[in-house]
Amino acid sequence: MAIHSDFRRDWLSNPKTEFLAGLVVALALIPEAIGFSIIAGVDPRVGLYASFSIAVIISMIGGRPGMISAATAAVAVLVVPLVRDHGVEYLFAATILMGIFQSIAALLRLDLLMRFVSRSVITGFVNALAILIFMAQLPQLTGEAFTWANRDFVMQTYAMVAVGLVIIYGLPRITTLVPSPLAAIVILAAASIFFGAKVTTVGNMGELPDSLPWFHIPQIPITWETLRIIAPFSLAMAAVGLLESLLTASIVDDMTETRSDKKRETYGQGIANFVTGWIGGMGGCAMIGQSVINIKSGGRRRLSTFVAGVMLLVLIVGLGPLVAQIPMPALVAVMIFVSISTFRWASFTEITHHPWPSNFVMIATVVMVVATHDLSIGVLTGVLLSGIFFAWKVRQLVTIEDSVENTTHRYVFGGQIFFGSVDMMYEAMEFNEEGIDKVVIDVHDAHFWDISATGMLDKIVERIQNEGKTVELIGMNEASATLVEKYSENDKPFESLGMVGH
Repeated sequence: MAIHSDFRRDWLSNPKTEFLAGLVVALALIPEAIGFSIIAGVDPRVGLYASFSIAVIISMIGGRPGMISAATAAVAVLVVPLVRDHGVEYLFAATILMGIFQSIAALLRLDLLMRFVSRSVITGFVNALAILIFMAQLPQLTGEAFTWANRDFVMQTYAMVAVGLVIIYGLPRITTLVPSPLAAIVILAAASIFFGAKVTTVGNMGELPDSLPWFHIPQIPITWETLRIIAPFSLAMAAVGLLESLLTASIVDDMTETRSDKKRETYGQGIANFVTGWIGGMGGCAMIGQSVINIKSGGRRRLSTFVAGVMLLVLIVGLGPLVAQIPMPALVAVMIFVSISTFRWASFTEITHHPWPSNFVMIATVVMVVATHDLSIGVLTGVLLSGIFFAWKVRQLVTIEDSVENTTHRYVFGGQIFFGSVDMMYEAMEFNEEGIDKVVIDVHDAHFWDISATGMLDKIVERIQNEGKTVELIGMNEASATLVEKYSENDKPFESLGMVGH
């Protein structure tokens, strides 16, 4: 019954809206896939076939309904040297291996690493992607400087983008029967064809394929040398693809106020890329821009993602001549809308009351992604900074008190003792004290977390004992005691330290 209920929810609920949302995404995918193919240095059909394959497969086995996956720039930029130096057949093989790596990642539950990505990093990731989406549209707007000779082209391009945005934002005030981005594309395409507008069209981006994809075995030698060539690229593609997919899944979770299965999504991405490599496609992953288009158009279920992939193939193969006439300014308007919708505008006001480390992490993530156009570098920078700030914050919670009574010096430590705070413990100790023959280390309120902590304890005890003094360690909790007993370099640390429990 549960399986039947899930099927009805994902495939049969609100089919009209899901179909129209998928159609909007399919139209937006065409120039994107062509553009990513150009980036990678391959024929446009490689990106288009990949987008079809990945979208259809992920719609059925992915873990985030409503999310769009296809060929992406994040993966395309990684394979430029591979295609340049070895050819497109090696790209197909690398895509297959990418899928295998991602499937292994699912088995290892690497999706759980997403727990270490802070909210500030995700906000920075979203804002950076919104900026990159907008920047990607600028060549269509600023590609040619205004001159008297090309005035018609420039003016019509800007006018069409402006009208498209008016339709996108204005139509929902009148009716929501049709997604406003779809209406904008259809109206502007009809106007462009009827009036013969002098603007760039989809056909100008590259030749559309006129045949269906078929099973294709990569024409490469099956040798260790081949594996040595493609493995580094496949590993990088797998890592970047999963990173962007899981982050996008988290963003869609927030947008739809639903939860997704990250492990299943990881498996799905792996299988989708594995299959895509066998039909002459390039690797891909989730797309935040197209996912936002889908969500904003009403797509929430697997049907919309499936329709996006199928209609992409129908449009380019069955309706290629007509699709080629769609004006690029119409799609630019849609992507500007996506950029505006994706950006988290509330982050401006949040800066005023969020802690400065959180703001710094968010801004650093944005700057690194925009500067390098590499999502992985930006996100890893944010994660690293989050870890550093967290360690520093925990370090500040360490408390140290000491007192001297007769010939005994007593130290009381509280808080978390780990690699980031062990220096505080060492610096608090007074060595070579005259008149002191016993040192008591009280750790009732402290917890030892790692081998840095046990190593520092060894160092302190050894130095005090070398001075001929007695050391007594008291109050260590069970977890800390287990760690010390396992990793301490002292023989029989409990007995030699005279440790006493609570």
